[in-house]
Amino acid sequence: MTILMDASEVHRRLAVGERTVLLDVRWVLGRTDGHSQYMEGHLPGAVFVDLPSELADHAQPALGRHPLPSVERFQLAARRWGINDGDTVVAYDNSGSMAAARAWWMLRNAGVETVYLLDGGLAAWRAAGHPVEAGEVTPAVGNVTLADGKMPTINEEEAAQWHEQGVLLDARARERYRGEIEPIDPRAGHIPGAVSAPTTENLTAEGRFLSAEELRRRFAGLGADGPGNVAVYCGSGVTAAHQVAALEIAGYTAALFPGSFSQWSNNDTNPVAVGSEPFEDEHVGNVGDAPGAHGATGTSTAAGSSVGS
Repeated sequence: MTILMDASEVHRRLAVGERTVLLDVRWVLGRTDGHSQYMEGHLPGAVFVDLPSELADHAQPALGRHPLPSVERFQLAARRWGINDGDTVVAYDNSGSMAAARAWWMLRNAGVETVYLLDGGLAAWRAAGHPVEAGEVTPAVGNVTLADGKMPTINEEEAAQWHEQGVLLDARARERYRGEIEPIDPRAGHIPGAVSAPTTENLTAEGRFLSAEELRRRFAGLGADGPGNVAVYCGSGVTAAHQVAALEIAGYTAALFPGSFSQWSNNDTNPVAVGSEPFEDEHVGNVGDAPGAHGATGTSTAAGSSVGS
């Protein structure tokens, strides 16, 4: 099953009245204007999803900056969005699906099978000449029943050993992987053994996903060679979901480390490596003492946050 839906298909579904729940998940690390952008213009009928409060629990050092919420809490949010059992759901944003993929992954993990990403997001919709509307959309409360554990995940201990059985991909920007900057987490660098694989390289210049064949070549070159051997992390489990989506397009099933580097780097006993190689300059140290920690603030690109949240 494809996980992408293009603007023409979304428009067709809306035109003929096929039930489609549209989720606007505009969010970029370090910015708080997603809702105001939504209010100015969004796909007709789209509901705004607040990533920090609806797609994450409160930040906890032991669990990371964006821990997954409980099933009960997530179900309340999904019902607020108007999702019923059996609905088709399409998530989008204005950052190359970097944030929308979090909603896609969480709904898939909760047992919603017919959930898609609008390829190219709001930009693709506008480029096709389709209409937008302004203002808040408040749908009737849905009745969806959610579960948990439908997508593979790994924990902190498994992340430490993953390089022994497969490839652990670091979805953040290369400068964060190398430890040159760390805009938000307490230590700079990467999980020893991880391979740098920025999510921005999954996309075209227009913010659409590369073709399945192009993504297969990309991930094969990074060491993905079979089902079940790939795991992914980022800063806090948000853009790593985008990597999981790209891997699925390429034909790979990948596990997500929900706590990601924000959880890993808050544990003083976890080693951190810096440099461009998986095990280069590995060390254990106190939180905050690594080179580059909080040494710069990330910038944003048209395809999403360049640092990888």
